[in-house]
Amino acid sequence: MSTRIYKSVFAAFLLTACEVEIPNKVAEAQKEAHKEAVKNAAGRIECAPPGADTFAYSCAIDMVQSQDGLFLTLRHPDGGFRRLLVTRDGRGVIAADGAEQTVVTTLAPDLIEVAIGGARYRLPATVRQSTKPK
Repeated sequence: MSTRIYKSVFAAFLLTACEVEIPNKVAEAQKEAHKEAVKNAAGRIECAPPGADTFAYSCAIDMVQSQDGLFLTLRHPDGGFRRLLVTRDGRGVIAADGAEQTVVTTLAPDLIEVAIGGARYRLPATVRQSTKPK
């Protein structure tokens, strides 16, 4: 039950965190394959810790809601971790501590990639489309 609560909290806060432009649509087959992999990940997120070339569902995620916002702790298999703060200003997430800057890239309407300090994470998010003048 606690896993469902975490997923609900995570989805509720992170899903509205990003306001960046959506790139070209991802192929339907890729979307379905990704959804299936997420379903089989058993509560883990897709990541490529520092030094890793490929992504795997090997990072755990802890979420803590405080008066300052939702903090995510992304734990690597080797014991390393990163702390991120979910923003409400359209940036998605930022580093919660330290001086390293996060780079957030939209991969799909429901997926962002966060790069920080040589590590990369793929997180669920609802990306709000920017309205561009035509």
